[in-house]
Amino acid sequence: MIATDAWYPQVNGVVRTLDNVSKNLKELGHEVFIFSHEGKKTWGLPSYPEIQVAFFSQKEIAERISRFDPHCIHIATEGPIGFAIRKYCVKNGLRFTTGFHTRFAEYAQARIPIPGVRTLTYAILRWFHKSSSAVMAPTASVTRVLQSQRFSNVVTWTRGVDHEHFQDYGQSPPTDAERPIMVYVGRLAVEKGIDDFLQLKHPGTKLVIGDGPSRPSLQKKYPEVIFTGYLFGEALARKISSGDVFVFPSRTDTFGLVMLEAMACGLPVAAYPVTGPIDVVEQGYSGWLDENLEVALAKAVKLNRNDAIEYASRFTWMNTAKVFLSNLKDVKPRQ
Repeated sequence: MIATDAWYPQVNGVVRTLDNVSKNLKELGHEVFIFSHEGKKTWGLPSYPEIQVAFFSQKEIAERISRFDPHCIHIATEGPIGFAIRKYCVKNGLRFTTGFHTRFAEYAQARIPIPGVRTLTYAILRWFHKSSSAVMAPTASVTRVLQSQRFSNVVTWTRGVDHEHFQDYGQSPPTDAERPIMVYVGRLAVEKGIDDFLQLKHPGTKLVIGDGPSRPSLQKKYPEVIFTGYLFGEALARKISSGDVFVFPSRTDTFGLVMLEAMACGLPVAAYPVTGPIDVVEQGYSGWLDENLEVALAKAVKLNRNDAIEYASRFTWMNTAKVFLSNLKDVKPRQ
């Protein structure tokens, strides 16, 4: 059983990760139940109405767990569902694993620039994960960050790419946009550092795929930028493929799944040398990392598309599912 507050119709890396992993687990012969807000009344988060949350009573949780009777329980998110499932497991002596997908402490600091916010948030997260039999972090660098914050039982769980959808469709259809075409894909919010990208003076065309609370202000501030809103499936992959370089300006992501997807479409990545990109980008091969994003962009745009594709081919969702399985624990210790 995978318990998550992040599920469709939300559009983010957590949802894509859990969806792809569950599909591959089923291919391996496992039965998977996604415990999400699906079918429940939901509420939108303040300033993030697209993120819907739901609340379950302990009775409802007991009934669902009893009905499914899972061998393993994984709590993917630190939201209302995650907290409720954690409470039930601790109370009833059930072992569980947890996932660390989002750097909430850094997000909170970016949105609430008050001294101590980051420290307090990490304390709450440390409490949430302390009873977990294994805290699954997406990269080795995130694992080290959590260990430095006194998290225990941290293991690394990598990510994959859906190579059937994300592939190089070529830089067509022809466009009259000035090249290079610099692409960003993701949520448009302050913690994503999108301003760092859009304010660059590099010649060419900036293409932003995604949506979020910052979109109205960004469109007003940068009228020369092309904003497409959310795209999905082949339409998304084709739009990414039409570009020349992928720019990832976030300093707070734990992984940055979109970087791998962009590489699979033939785009080298330009990013900061921070947690996420340092584990995902091979310097000078699949992208370029630099504290000066303009330098990273100028270097990355000269790299070979085929090298980026080859690098992304090393990551598959089947391998991700197998690593996930190896990290799980039986709900009851074997006698």
